[in-house]
Amino acid sequence: MTNTDVSILGCGWLGRALGQHLVEHDVRVRGSTTTPEKVEALQRDGIEPYLLTLDPGLSGDDVTSFFASPVLMLNVPPPRGRDDIRSWHLRQIDAVRSAAAEGAVRWVLFASSTSVYPNVEQRVAEADVPPGEPDALSGPRRSTGRVLLEAEARLMDDPAFDTTIVRFGGLYGDDRHPGRFLAGRSDVGRPEAPVNLIHQDDCVSLLRTLIEQDCRDDVYNACADAHPTRREVYTRSAKVLGLEPPSFDDTDATMGKIVDNQKVKDQCGYQFRHPDPLADLEAPGT
Repeated sequence: MTNTDVSILGCGWLGRALGQHLVEHDVRVRGSTTTPEKVEALQRDGIEPYLLTLDPGLSGDDVTSFFASPVLMLNVPPPRGRDDIRSWHLRQIDAVRSAAAEGAVRWVLFASSTSVYPNVEQRVAEADVPPGEPDALSGPRRSTGRVLLEAEARLMDDPAFDTTIVRFGGLYGDDRHPGRFLAGRSDVGRPEAPVNLIHQDDCVSLLRTLIEQDCRDDVYNACADAHPTRREVYTRSAKVLGLEPPSFDDTDATMGKIVDNQKVKDQCGYQFRHPDPLADLEAPGT
């Protein structure tokens, strides 16, 4: 696939799947985990394991060796439930920037999120909200979205390496079935709002495409073509698993954003393997 090797900082649900895929295509992969029990599993996958922690400074065994890859996949989201989420996550990002600059890293791919876009009732594209510019599109935005925009900007502005931002929609696939997300809940809001989801297969394949095509210094949305409503997705998916479907607050007419994925299709020729989340909900394994 490529003559380079890749380090993946954060071999969780997405990072490990990416690492497995790259190994299958003869790419040397270094992968980090914060959990000693996962080291053996990464080894079985053919991934060179490293125990590293961002707390928020970077620590662990053989940090220098981990950052010896020219390509770094940074898959560390802002921590949930912290009052100091902004300062904590930006310190994490700065620690990675320093280690990458001191090492051999020349290109960082950053797993961001479509939460950088405010909850507006319109279609949103990458140019609508550039990294570091939360006021480019006004509207309510999660605290994690604001932090991620700052993190994106710090990485993009660092002269030590190139950066590519990938803004992922809601993740599903493998052991993450949407039927479990809201099953049994009552008075769920925004029943007719569109969803912006992406299957794990597409997360991995899209990242591989960006690496193969050397798509640097740009921002890409990553979500499926179709945007069914919350009611459609979470009702059908719960029924598929034999779970109680959620009930919705029909007085809540709030809609929401539709994340546009056209850029990665036009620039990279990427075609989504799972273009419609509703089509994936018939089998528990999706």
